Amino acid sequence: MAITRQVITSLNRDGSNILGTRRLAMRIADESIVSGSLLTVESNEFCVLKARGAVLNVYETGQYALTTPDKPLLGSIAQGFFGGNSPWVYEVIYINRSKLLVRSQGIATSSEMAEMAYQVDYYIHIDTREAALELITHLPFNGNVIDTKEVADYAGPAIEQAINQVVQVTKMELINERIFEIREGVKSHLTDFLAVYGILLNDLKVLILPKDERMRELISLQAIGLTPIEAVRYYLALKMAERGLVSAPNAAAGTPFNIGGPTTGFYPLGPETGLPTSPPPLPPSLPDAGQAASPLPPLPDESGLYPPPPPLTGFEEQP
Repeated sequence: MAITRQVITSLNRDGSNILGTRRLAMRIADESIVSGSLLTVESNEFCVLKARGAVLNVYETGQYALTTPDKPLLGSIAQGFFGGNSPWVYEVIYINRSKLLVRSQGIATSSEMAEMAYQVDYYIHIDTREAALELITHLPFNGNVIDTKEVADYAGPAIEQAINQVVQVTKMELINERIFEIREGVKSHLTDFLAVYGILLNDLKVLILPKDERMRELISLQAIGLTPIEAVRYYLALKMAERGLVSAPNAAAGTPFNIGGPTTGFYPLGPETGLPTSPPPLPPSLPDAGQAASPLPPLPDESGLYPPPPPLTGFEEQP
């Protein structure tokens, strides 16, 4: 706020507005506001003039010369009597007419008592002069400012109640199927609640997700057609792959991972392979240690003649 030559405006010296995009109302109290002061109201504002708690007037866009009960001569005498301060303290309250974004967050529980985090984004604005009076009448100032965070704190219980009416009787994986019903319920409750403060609700968006990040990933895996067991295996495989474990594919397939196993597999042999199926011939077996070896055939002598065979034993010669 800048007061130069008794000109009251919501613009700073650099041209920026003191309300911005987060402040719904701003209160200015200054002893220099007297009769003849110029009040400037921008196109996106309402301005309320109060004196000693009473509303004197509500101004729309334009520039106005204020008319207050004090008189110049009487005012100077009264200021001297009260130590240089005017006994008439006037309040100028600028109210933002622009659409402002408000965000409310909280936790709801599903029918399985699983925690679901919700986020509601909605736009509000002050539409009429009467709504501006209702705002400063019913919504107290936190210091000299009413911002969107204060509106979110007031509207939070109404939003939570509207969401829990549907979420608490719905299974976790079916909540998004009823998101339209949840949105319409929140919009109805929130519209009625904000109307008491003169605030008009424009648009609203509701987002509900499982609070646990692991549960969100598991539900997303089931959404592509995996069974609950397969979703758990794939989730485990993804986490193992992030850490560079070579057994991640085995976790996804549900098969064991063997360390030091055979490097080659066993392949069947059949007619389709073109290889013989009969077993190979066995090598000649050596005689046992207790069995006498068969004698070797005799070798010829130096003259090339073979020696006569040994006589037969065990037979008698016939006459």
